[in-house]
Amino acid sequence: MKHAPVHYHDYLKLDSLLGIQQRRSETLGQPAHDEMLFITVHQAYELWFKQILFELDSVLELFGNQTVAEKDMAIASARIQRIISILRLVMGQIDVMETMTPLDFLEFRDFLYPASGFQSVQFRLLETKLGLKEKDRLLYNQTPFYKHLPEHQQKLVLQALAKDSLFELVDKWLARTPFLQNQEFDFWSSYQKAVKQMFAGDKETVRNNSHLNAEAKAKNLEMIEASEKTFHALFNESEYKKLQEEGHFHLSYRAFHGALLIYLYREQPIFHFPFQILNSLMDIDELLTQWRYRHALMAHRMLGQKIGTGGSSGHTYLKQATDKHKIFTDFFNLSTFLIPRSKVPPLPANLQSKMNFNY
Repeated sequence: MKHAPVHYHDYLKLDSLLGIQQRRSETLGQPAHDEMLFITVHQAYELWFKQILFELDSVLELFGNQTVAEKDMAIASARIQRIISILRLVMGQIDVMETMTPLDFLEFRDFLYPASGFQSVQFRLLETKLGLKEKDRLLYNQTPFYKHLPEHQQKLVLQALAKDSLFELVDKWLARTPFLQNQEFDFWSSYQKAVKQMFAGDKETVRNNSHLNAEAKAKNLEMIEASEKTFHALFNESEYKKLQEEGHFHLSYRAFHGALLIYLYREQPIFHFPFQILNSLMDIDELLTQWRYRHALMAHRMLGQKIGTGGSSGHTYLKQATDKHKIFTDFFNLSTFLIPRSKVPPLPANLQSKMNFNY
């Protein structure tokens, strides 16, 4: 042994860890059995939030570099996958919590005022560092979300708000996507041409379809033209930026191009990790949305229409936050602008060779 021996119990500081599940109901002389479960689950949440922030901070550091080295892409992808695994585990804790009935909860609920999960600074930091902006948040009791935290925790959140989030760093990284335009290949003009050909082909198919009457043809053509209009903003930067200001897009114009290139040519080796990372960011958003929704359902199950201990509208607030507090919706919306694989513009052989890491 190169170092002094350590005991399992001491290494994990189990005396401290296992000594902090103190029921307030017991302290106040009205011990409630299920308060122990309530405390244990929420402390476990906070431990996992700490681990998620540890992983997320390392990913932010990697993406904060002017260029992200190829070897770092594998590290970032692995750590994001770890965050996803933790979120899945966290979701399962709701099943354990729901073994407690509403009557069990009411035995100690009055002892919790005005404490609320909304006061979890780690979860607020997690949302902020991922990219949830203050302007996009649902107002909680008509005040900024960080105002419900102690002053020293407010400073932590404000510091996080002042720095680039993962969404912003990924946006900058996507805007630097290589192969968007060079002497061999102009992705955007090739994609635009393919889109026009696709819609022209769809219209021609409808017009030549002998099984459709005039009314059905008109309806189908109208639907195709409506779909075609959704692509117009992509080919007009000023129109795109206008929609961006209105909140329809969040990615910068060039970053959107980069993301679309990665999605359409994801089979190219150089885009394997980028595609995996963008896909994983959607997994995080999806899991957080599911977690919020499960939390809202559990609050409804436990409280009915009662207000939350922190003064919110209870399950109503939680349900509204589920719909509003999404971060990576642009990557979900990319599917709107994908075209069939058979219509994706072919890459020049020399460019494809570069993407294959051929030397």
